[in-house]
Amino acid sequence: MDHRIIGQVPLFASLPPEELARLAATLRQHMIAPDTILFYEGDYGDRFYIVLEGEIEIIRSLGTADERLIAVRGPGEFVGEQSLLHRDGRRTAAVRSRTPAHLLEMTRADFDALLHRHPHLAYEMVRVQSMRLHESENAMIHDLQEQNRRLVQALQDLQAAQAQLIEKEKLERELQLARAIQERMLPRALPRLEGFDFGACMVPAQHVAGDFFDFILLDSERLGIVVADVCGHGVAAALHMALTRSLLRAEVSRASSAREALRSVNRHLLEISDAGMFITVLYGVLHRTTREFAYVRAGHDLPIVIDAQGAPLAIELGNGQPLGIFPDPALDEQRVLLPPGGTLLLYTDGVTEAMDMQRTLFGLEQLYQAVCANRHVPAHALCDRLLQIVSAFRGAAAQHDDITLVSVRAR
Repeated sequence: MDHRIIGQVPLFASLPPEELARLAATLRQHMIAPDTILFYEGDYGDRFYIVLEGEIEIIRSLGTADERLIAVRGPGEFVGEQSLLHRDGRRTAAVRSRTPAHLLEMTRADFDALLHRHPHLAYEMVRVQSMRLHESENAMIHDLQEQNRRLVQALQDLQAAQAQLIEKEKLERELQLARAIQERMLPRALPRLEGFDFGACMVPAQHVAGDFFDFILLDSERLGIVVADVCGHGVAAALHMALTRSLLRAEVSRASSAREALRSVNRHLLEISDAGMFITVLYGVLHRTTREFAYVRAGHDLPIVIDAQGAPLAIELGNGQPLGIFPDPALDEQRVLLPPGGTLLLYTDGVTEAMDMQRTLFGLEQLYQAVCANRHVPAHALCDRLLQIVSAFRGAAAQHDDITLVSVRAR
C-alpha cells in the first residue's frame, strides 16, 4: 500500500514517512461487502480497524428489540479501539458495514509497538475518545429528551382519550335515558275496542327514533290512530317527534275534525320550530260500529287494507304534503271500510326502504305479500312477523331508518 494513503488518516498524520512506510508494509487490508459484521457486542477484541473508504455502523443491542444505531464512521476514522483500552478486552458494541468498505486492521501488538515508538499518539487517541464521549452524551441527552417528549405526548393522548371515553359514556347514558323516556311516551298498552284487535311496534335505527305511533281514545265509539315519521333520525328527530306528538294530542282533543287537527299542528310547528325539519303524518279515526277508518294523510305512505281472503281494498291516491314546511299544506282525506276479518296496516318508510347487502329495497309489493301471508295471525303477532321478515331480508346490512308498524284486525 502507498504510505501516503495512510498519512491521510488523521490518527497517523503526524507520523514521519518512515513510520508510515512501516505501517503500509505491516497493516493488513480488508475489502468487505455491505452488511458485513466485523464483530459483535461482548466479543473479545484484540484489534481495531481504520476506515479508508466506505461507512461503518456502530450498533448497540444488535438483533434485539432495543437495537440502536450509535454512530456511523467514515474514511479516516477508526472502530474497535475500546477493546484495546479496556482491561477485559470486551467489545462494547457491534460493528457492521453500511456500504462496501476498505479497512486497515491493526492488532494489539502492532498498536502497543506503535505507541512505544510514538507516545504522542496516545494523546490523539484520548482526544478522539473525549470527542466521541461528548457526542455520545449529547446523543443520549437528545434521546432522553425525545423519549420524555413522547412520554408527555402519550400521557396527554391518554388523558384526552380518557376524557373522550368519559364523555362518550356520559352521552351513552343520556341517550339510554332519552330512549327510556321516548318509550314511555308511546302507548303502554294496546287499546281495547269491541270488534277489533290491535298491534304496534317501533324499532329505532339509533338510540332514539324520529317515528312515533299513538292511540287516542276519543269516546266509546271512536279511536284515533296516528303514525308519523320525522325526516331523519337521531336526537334532533326524536325531539321534533316529541314536540309533534304533544301538539297533536292537544289539538285532537279540541279540533272538530282530523283535517283541522293536522292544520293546527302544522301552524304550531311553523311558529315554534325553524330547524327546517318536517314530518309526515297519517291520522285516522276508527269507528267501532261502522268499521270505517276515516284518515287524513300529510305526505305519509298509504295504508295497506286487505279483506279476509287477502284481496286489497281500493284506496284513492290523493295529494298530501308533510307538516312543518308550508303554511297551508295539501292534505289527503280518505275513508275506507274495514270488512270482517280484514286487516289495516300503517307503517313508516323504514319498512319499505329497508335494504339488503346488495342495496335492494324491500319495497311495497313485498310488504303487501307478507301481510297477506300472515293475515290469519293476531294483530300484535302480525307486527312481530313483519319485523322478522324485514330483518331476514336485510341480513347483515345495517338498519338505516326507524321502523314503525301499526296493525288493526276486524274480527
